[in-house]
Amino acid sequence: MAFPWMKVLCPIDFSDPARAAMRAAVEVCRLTGGELTLFHAYELPGYTLPEGSVVASPKMLQDLSDQAEVHLAEWKKLAEGMGAAKVRVEKGIGEPALSVVELAQERGFDLIVVGTHGRTGLRHALLGSVAERVVRRAGCPVLTIHPEGYARRA
Repeated sequence: MAFPWMKVLCPIDFSDPARAAMRAAVEVCRLTGGELTLFHAYELPGYTLPEGSVVASPKMLQDLSDQAEVHLAEWKKLAEGMGAAKVRVEKGIGEPALSVVELAQERGFDLIVVGTHGRTGLRHALLGSVAERVVRRAGCPVLTIHPEGYARRA
């Protein structure tokens, strides 16, 4: 019997919910023999002032990219230490939820495993939810993991 989730995408923002999602994604990949891709998307920093817009300098952009590379390498080692046999890392620039959905479609991922902060009320309304936007837009199954609920069963 072939398992349906051989290509698993796990968006990470280097938070505790992302770590819980990565643990779940590793478990899925261990069970299916699938490949795990850890993906970090970040938006370009910029500010709008009365005088016009200010965008990040090339050095700042390079620093952001370098920091993402370092963190992705660390998380790849963590995933391998948890038992994932095949782990890839990628990064992208853009709105995180949209970047995740686009990557999943372009590369034909079978499953997205995303952490959720579990914000409600005003915090949710103001900050939004990357996980919620991914669930609404993704063309493949999405497994959402809340770190507290996942920790109880881990």
